[in-house]
Amino acid sequence: MATQYTTWIEQAAEDGSQIVYMQGCWRLTNLADISAQAERLRQLEPGIRVIVDGSRLEHLDTATGFALWRALQTGGIDRAAVGMRAMQGRHARLLELIRERMLEPAPGNGPTRRGLVPRIGASVSNVLGLLLAHNAFIGSVTLELLTLLRRPRLFRLKETVSQFETVTIDAIPIVVLVTFLIGVVFAYLLGVQAQRFGASIFVVDGVGLAICRELSPILVAVIVAGRSGAAFTAQISSMKVQEEIDAIQTLGLSPIQVLVVPRLVAIVLGLPLLVFVGDAAGIAGGVLVAGWQLGISPGSFIGRLHSVLPISAFVVGVVKAPVFAAFIALIACRMGLSASRDARSVGEHTTSTVVQSIVWVIVLDAAFAVTLQILGI
Repeated sequence: MATQYTTWIEQAAEDGSQIVYMQGCWRLTNLADISAQAERLRQLEPGIRVIVDGSRLEHLDTATGFALWRALQTGGIDRAAVGMRAMQGRHARLLELIRERMLEPAPGNGPTRRGLVPRIGASVSNVLGLLLAHNAFIGSVTLELLTLLRRPRLFRLKETVSQFETVTIDAIPIVVLVTFLIGVVFAYLLGVQAQRFGASIFVVDGVGLAICRELSPILVAVIVAGRSGAAFTAQISSMKVQEEIDAIQTLGLSPIQVLVVPRLVAIVLGLPLLVFVGDAAGIAGGVLVAGWQLGISPGSFIGRLHSVLPISAFVVGVVKAPVFAAFIALIACRMGLSASRDARSVGEHTTSTVVQSIVWVIVLDAAFAVTLQILGI
């Protein structure tokens, strides 16, 4: 039979220490009264040694144990220095667990600012991990492509055609608009400078080389990265959230063959065509400005372009496109497959896809520039 106590907490001084007796049934139903009486512990002298005595304690739960530790903390008592005696094993373990959890810093409240060297190290580690993950994914896709070479009937032609339409045909208007405006701006700025030296005709040389060799491939790749790359990641990660990828695996199919390969083939085939469209639109912008600002007729512009623009400039721009496309597709699909099953992860991975794709396009273009310069192309 439970002993009846008039109070839940009793205090006593003993050998220079303050003894806190826990009495009766410390359960959630009595939490209000226990918390009210625990308020008296706030009056303890800060720094005094406190011992919690459990010899009179019959029952204990988490809520009431937390009320005790909170009252001691509010009174300026160091919880880590509080001793316990005469406790039943289960009561002692519960109180100790509550104390440990309360001593742990809350997420985001602890010292989160790290020094320069740890931050550099963490960034390098993250980048290396990302590169290793991309490398492993490229290996998996390569194996699936080799499987398709042995068994071509596994190739999903309808899905590839659908993705090609989305990536290429639907992107033509935005590609034409952007590259045309870039051609207009570039020709205008170059024309302003060329007029000062009476060399207006050389605007044709600059527009043709810049658009075909550098500007069109980069601009088209950035547009596709922001448009199709983000769409790939969002589609695949949404399928993962809805467990559609698990369903594909349950049917004995490979998610890479079903989802990745059609997108990869579509974008690799489509980006060179978009670069060609971008070349034409950018040069059209140059023709417009040359006729309006410099008095160069379209016929003269095209004639000069034929004589000064080497075919290698056009070929270099088109050759870059499949490489850019492959990187965009692989990054987008891997980020989609690696997303967690929540909406926040979908957004983060989609954003990461766009950033990574644009960075890789610029890095690859720089590598092409250096390599072609060394080769004299």
